[in-house]
Amino acid sequence: MTTFIKEIEDFDLEQTLECGQCFRYMKLDDGHYKVIAHGKVLEVMQKNNEIHFHHTTLEEYHDTWVHYFDLDRDYRGIKSSFEEDLVMKEAIAYKPGVRIIKQEVWECLISFIISQNKAIPHIQKIIKNISEAYGDYIGDHDGEKLYTFPTPEQLREATEQDIRDLKAGFRAPYIIDATRRVLTGELDLHGLQELTTEEAKKELLQIKGVGNKIADCVLLFSLGRHEVFPIDIWVKRVMEYFYLKEDTKLDAIQVYAKEKFGRQAGFAQQYLFYYAREKKIGK
Repeated sequence: MTTFIKEIEDFDLEQTLECGQCFRYMKLDDGHYKVIAHGKVLEVMQKNNEIHFHHTTLEEYHDTWVHYFDLDRDYRGIKSSFEEDLVMKEAIAYKPGVRIIKQEVWECLISFIISQNKAIPHIQKIIKNISEAYGDYIGDHDGEKLYTFPTPEQLREATEQDIRDLKAGFRAPYIIDATRRVLTGELDLHGLQELTTEEAKKELLQIKGVGNKIADCVLLFSLGRHEVFPIDIWVKRVMEYFYLKEDTKLDAIQVYAKEKFGRQAGFAQQYLFYYAREKKIGK
């Protein structure tokens, strides 16, 4: 394992990790981040356009981290496609380094089930609790043991009360239902990639507690369906504030976003979400 440096344009590590799309990271006092993903631990930091990858290998970088951080995509071209939209230009200029992370499907699904009505620190705590209780040990950080996110097989014996005891609250039966569906074959996580976006979303919506927003987040942040446009309260506010000028139902916002942003809707959503949340637009 070693350390190496890559110069990467149109990428900001902090903006990408802390924009609400993923939850298994820790910011260290010296500016480094510890990231747990795909069964691995990465220590990484940024100095201008230089990304310093620590305790990994070049092979692991190409096999895991390039895809995880979406580093092989032309984000300059994506941003230029919004050039004529003044709202998007301002949102992009505010946080120009956001990239869409590609997460493991199962962990992404459960993470966004957990995220309902929770702030990011609370989401991270619940994920940490579940990982420590059922995941595999993968290393230490300042004396704290780190664990992988448990697979459905590792959650097989978990009861609803077990998950509640890990502070998951009302989300516990949703996690148990998702686990059961995967273990029985009702939900084929690997097969989702072979389905159309509409078909994959229909499958995800069968899970107890999964609505349009969670399903869209899974599609965008793990399955690479960049045409989807997840809507939460911040996205709703920014769309109404800048584009629609009135209170609008979520379905109508979805239709509008699809027509306006097309195949780039997911990228537009991330820029707008971060912009609205940080600026508290419409609050």
